[in-house]
Amino acid sequence: MKTSLRFFWPALALCALSLTAQAQEFRIGFVNTDRIFRESAPAKASQTKLEQEFAKREKELVDMGNTLKSASERFERDAPTLSETQRNTRQKQLVDQDREFQRKRREFQEDLNTRKNEEFQQVLERANRVVRQVAESEKYDLVLQEAVYINPKHDITEKVIKAINGGAK
Repeated sequence: MKTSLRFFWPALALCALSLTAQAQEFRIGFVNTDRIFRESAPAKASQTKLEQEFAKREKELVDMGNTLKSASERFERDAPTLSETQRNTRQKQLVDQDREFQRKRREFQEDLNTRKNEEFQQVLERANRVVRQVAESEKYDLVLQEAVYINPKHDITEKVIKAINGGAK
């Protein structure tokens, strides 16, 4: 038994050394996608584009909401002096205006979300191409985009953002 233990410990040490050598060759990187969406030039350009595209409709909605609010306040003020018929008519008008406002706001939000998804999908596809390029050029074996914990030394987000911004110029 002592003879077999004498060979076991050196063999175990050699296995541990080979695993350590293999672990050093395996390179892992991490990319923070949220940070890319916040800091990269294409993401900022997409955000600006969306703001410009939807600014007019948003202003119209704000104006419509203010008009509806003013009309509602005026109705509340005038209601005691109005006849029953006038009160019912104005109340129905307010309900119709509110319904129209809610419909337009819902449509606006749906259109904005659709366009936002389209724009950010393009940014994500571009970011993924750049991540692949960085991973291949720097010989990473694995690049993660989501993790519970990551050691900052494995974070390659800054490299990816610089590469995306460099390609955007």
